[in-house]
Amino acid sequence: LQPDCNMPSGESLVRQVLLGKNYFMEKFGVEPKVAINFDAFGHSRGLVEILKGTGFEGYLFCRPEPDMLELPGEDFNWVGFAGSTIPCHRAYNSYESHRGEADEKIKNWMKLNPDKRVGLVLWGIGNHGGGPSRVDYEKIAALAKETQNYEILHSIPEAYFEDLAKGPALPEYKGLLNPRYIGCYTSQIRIKQLHRKLENELYGTEKMLAHAAMAGLIEYPGEKLAEITKDLMLMEFHDILPGSAIQPVEESSIGLAGHGLEELKRLKTKAFLALASGQKKAGDGEIPVLVYNPHPYEVETTVEVEFQLPDQNKNPNIFANPLVYENGQLLPCQTEHELSNFNVDWRKRSVFTAKLKPGQMNRYDVKIEFIDNPSAPSLPMEGDYLVFTGRDIKAKINTKTGTLDYYEVGGKNYLKAGGCLPLVIADDENCWAHKEKSFRNVKGAFRLMTPEESAEFSGILTAEKPAAVRVIEDGAVRTVVEAVMVYNHSFICLRYYLPKTGTEIKLGCRVYWNEKMTMLKLSLPTTLTDTAFIGQTSYGSENLLTNGDEMCSHKWNVVAGKEGALSVINTGTYGSDCADGELRISLLRSPGYSAGKSDFSVRKPYIMEQDRFSPFIDQGERYYEFYINASDAQTRLEKVEREAILINEAPMALSFFPTGRGELPKSFASLSDDVISLAAFKKAELDDRFILRLFNPTAETRESVLTLPAINKEIKVSLKGYTLRSFALSLKDGSVTEVDLLERPL
Repeated sequence: LQPDCNMPSGESLVRQVLLGKNYFMEKFGVEPKVAINFDAFGHSRGLVEILKGTGFEGYLFCRPEPDMLELPGEDFNWVGFAGSTIPCHRAYNSYESHRGEADEKIKNWMKLNPDKRVGLVLWGIGNHGGGPSRVDYEKIAALAKETQNYEILHSIPEAYFEDLAKGPALPEYKGLLNPRYIGCYTSQIRIKQLHRKLENELYGTEKMLAHAAMAGLIEYPGEKLAEITKDLMLMEFHDILPGSAIQPVEESSIGLAGHGLEELKRLKTKAFLALASGQKKAGDGEIPVLVYNPHPYEVETTVEVEFQLPDQNKNPNIFANPLVYENGQLLPCQTEHELSNFNVDWRKRSVFTAKLKPGQMNRYDVKIEFIDNPSAPSLPMEGDYLVFTGRDIKAKINTKTGTLDYYEVGGKNYLKAGGCLPLVIADDENCWAHKEKSFRNVKGAFRLMTPEESAEFSGILTAEKPAAVRVIEDGAVRTVVEAVMVYNHSFICLRYYLPKTGTEIKLGCRVYWNEKMTMLKLSLPTTLTDTAFIGQTSYGSENLLTNGDEMCSHKWNVVAGKEGALSVINTGTYGSDCADGELRISLLRSPGYSAGKSDFSVRKPYIMEQDRFSPFIDQGERYYEFYINASDAQTRLEKVEREAILINEAPMALSFFPTGRGELPKSFASLSDDVISLAAFKKAELDDRFILRLFNPTAETRESVLTLPAINKEIKVSLKGYTLRSFALSLKDGSVTEVDLLERPL
């Protein structure tokens, strides 16, 4: 499918290979040994370990071209995070040739490389790889007859890499194969957010289904999951996920994601209810809440769940307050405004802190107490600041700007004034951004809304209540502060979720965007010096540039300095930049649909048509969540991976009343190490084994004990830095066998 190779997770790239190689074996009886991605807009370094782990012996690509990235040669050994290498070839002058000009392309290559022992030239008409034309085939045949210093022959990439291996050793390259088309890290953000959600739901639901199937509670729906996986694989095509296609493609891919997510919702609910087997019936006055933890380790998290009271509370003088218990012990909990707006005390939203046991269902019980109507929440003021003091953090929110101007953890402040300020960046209509390397031209910033500007919002400001920064929730778990902002014709509602215990601040960012040819970034100016900028990528983490160039990463970024480190976890953004200790997260761009201009654009001096209305990308409402945390650098880099997995593959919470029948399923697995993550747990593609894949997200070797209660086994595992290890579990004989990424025995 030639997927995008920047934004898919490592596990998604593994599935791309599985799907492709299984298809080739089924249809042609062969296994390709060279991977090609002609048209992808750059490549994650995590590909090296994935390609090696799936049996590839070479990698053929075109981008980024020499004018965007200097390499040690067109042929080189690319070094992965774990030290593996794979021979790579960057093709000369892209993958295509114009009709009747393929022979000229070959002549130009020979002219530039008169002494090279072996070379490769791609030819063909059209996009994404090109197809042969008769006229070019005949002209190449004529050129082959008249050429003396080279033998010209039609061949395959495998033959080229075999010939290459007979020559001198290739130079090594350990860097990024980026940047290229940096606008595509952000364009059509809805597709990117839905792609991340589909990834999260697929891999999280697989774990639940595998657990339920292993426990004998359901049949594993392999065919249905294969269909959903194809939805995800198609979304990752390199002109869909990057947002470089026309509007009907955007609409189609949103529908594609919707299909996959709806099917997963049904499968996930089925697995959840099956795994609720053996839960006791509710007692009188109890409302059960069940929370499934899909991770093989204990997690402490904030659970949000909604439910109905047995009947409406019609007494306007009292308030029904839910209290959450675990085994009779009251947990920190609070009631927040429910998602509906029905003006009666009936629907409830409960927020509580819980420690979830690994790989299993967790049970909580809600009891209702009736109290006086609560007073409006508030925070103390210091000058222009709302000041929040939790057990582990102190934060100050500026009531004049709405920004997070102070964030203290462990006695250190990690943010300068202006934290979480939405910045408006000058941009153009080019959705690819063909030659740019950065988006740094700030042309404005959002400011707090005035009462006159608030008429379009609920919570309308008035002269009597002019505060555009206000406390809207408070309780034993957290305080929520809201800031409402405006720029030109656009609006933003920021919500800061400040924890009473712990150091992680959640930021909700709801954007109403009406700007054209403009970009939106979120600024986090840290107090850190001598900073490094690190971002998660496909089964690895990359040291990114700190010169303000636009970078691509996945679920998390860390800005690390000698004083400590600040991490930001996201749920569906990919672009960002960093300079002078300031992190800027790219939220959206508003160029034209499939609007581009390259070196061979000759028809018009402009990109967008000037004689008609043309729609622009990402107009309207968009929503983002970010999770900000800070500590010493080593702790941040060790903990952020699991923190990001917990947020992106969140435990499922549901209030319902169990029947009391059945037996409690055992945990599917647990890990003793506090860093190693579970990348995948699923049924094998071609047989009845269960596949469990572990990943070490750090550079150091990690040791862990993997406990598998279903087959009553404990396995000591060691993972070198940035390595994957996969294990096949058989319920028939209780065996555990290590396998490669293609699920074949090592």
